[in-house]
Amino acid sequence: MLLSSTDLLAFLHSWLFLGSYAPTIPTHNSPHVELDHATLLGRANGSVESFLGIPYAQPPVGDLRFRLPRLIDSYHGTVNATAFGNQCIQQGAATLSNVPPEILEAVMPFLGKFAPDPTVPQSEDCLNLNIYRPANVSADAKLPVLFWIYGGGFAVGSNATPLHNGTAIVQRSIEIGQPVIYVAVNYRLTVFGFLGGAEIKEARVGNLGLQDQRAALRWVHKHISSFGGDPGKVTIWGESAGAASVFFQLFANGGDPQGLFRAGIMSSSWTVPTGDISGVQGTYDFVVDQVGCSNATDSLACLRTVSTDSLLAAANATPGTGFVFTPYLPRADGVFVEDSPQQLARHGKMADIPFIIGDVKDEGTLFALGSFNVTTDDEFIDYISHDVFPGASPADLEKLLEWYPSDPAAGSPFDTGSANAFTPEYKRIAALLGDWAFNAPRRQLLETFSSHRTAYNFQSARVNVPALGYPHGHDLFVAFAPDDMTDYFIRFVNTLDPNGDTDMHWPRYDTTSRATLEFSEGDVPLSIAVDDQRLSGMSELTSLSLRFPL
Repeated sequence: MLLSSTDLLAFLHSWLFLGSYAPTIPTHNSPHVELDHATLLGRANGSVESFLGIPYAQPPVGDLRFRLPRLIDSYHGTVNATAFGNQCIQQGAATLSNVPPEILEAVMPFLGKFAPDPTVPQSEDCLNLNIYRPANVSADAKLPVLFWIYGGGFAVGSNATPLHNGTAIVQRSIEIGQPVIYVAVNYRLTVFGFLGGAEIKEARVGNLGLQDQRAALRWVHKHISSFGGDPGKVTIWGESAGAASVFFQLFANGGDPQGLFRAGIMSSSWTVPTGDISGVQGTYDFVVDQVGCSNATDSLACLRTVSTDSLLAAANATPGTGFVFTPYLPRADGVFVEDSPQQLARHGKMADIPFIIGDVKDEGTLFALGSFNVTTDDEFIDYISHDVFPGASPADLEKLLEWYPSDPAAGSPFDTGSANAFTPEYKRIAALLGDWAFNAPRRQLLETFSSHRTAYNFQSARVNVPALGYPHGHDLFVAFAPDDMTDYFIRFVNTLDPNGDTDMHWPRYDTTSRATLEFSEGDVPLSIAVDDQRLSGMSELTSLSLRFPL
């Protein structure tokens, strides 16, 4: 998710518990792994060992910028893996100039938990991963692997974010007798990982961030056995943009996972309805002009020669970059992403593997904070036709307006009546955005594939946040706590079934019962519900998304 302005980030950092790993000097007692021709030195934290900042691909700098990732061929010598590697370059934050200070103050403690660690450097040389495993695991243990892909709108995020530390998950897996190895990957972001345009498509170098993830999965397949992992038992898990990444990995290569993973988990599942990569030619041309490559005979080659700072400045200044989305998103490139996400979910070939998917109750409230200047019905229509369904006319949106009325009681945060109606359109926009980018794509995927895939659906309504209800991403507070959601996920990683002898039985999803596991607050923390909220509205959203992609 994108955050806010420089001043707001300073305030946010005051709430942030850094929890970062300082570099340490390995001793003869340090955990170590023989990796290829090298000795990899890690660190121990109780019953969990970690190996941090392991490079999996050659630095994508110089002539390797805007190229497919190239796995490192071999490792030699002694490698100190006791501190995080570089974070990938983060896009600058958008502003929330129209949001009252009291609301910002209420939501900053929540947003701060997702902030990258400011003590870890950013660099284009960032293709590294972290591995957490139970202590003293033998090389032949063949433990299942949970492969984590962070979110952040494909603009920010890293495997050094304190919230995503895998120690607690591995510790919990040991406690319940189903140990796992946790791997967290870095991948290129913003203009460095998701630049579009005809030149990018012709060179077949679109969606490089997704290609980075795939390369890291190949690295895991090759090397995880050295850490005691089983390369045949990998589950890919992501949240928000990470969940979208899982989605695209499921459909890549014609739905063939190539033996790289056997299951998927999508938390706060997010699949923004983008179109073809050539449709953002204006963004490519803008970047080329901003960095002085307009007169080059080969503009893409020129982009490989300019400074990192100039490219980042161009990304931050790109028209269309706002609080909700950035132009730098996965798009159909005919190579890794064969079609738009909504078309993939309708007609694509998906990996024949089991998956878990779920959203939070109020996915759209956080993103609606960027729309406080929209206060009338006419402004709402203009906003939707510009930012959500570009090119749609008021007539195209007529049905949608009926399903998403301006009545605050129908909006999000849901089930709060007229509360949290900060503007006359805020709750309406929050409901629509949450369903458009999260709930409707999730439901479309389930309706298409649950009849011939093992699928489990969840909704999370825990950790209420002032002004936002149960907002986007908050389910990670449960999953990384650890808590009951963690146990379900760990069991799924081990056995491909989230159920065990404890906790409520989580039934498979089908389009008849629409059984959904709800994680709630109060006296009934777990229950089975029916996923039938706003069916007609989401159907209309899906139809419009197919006609008017971003």
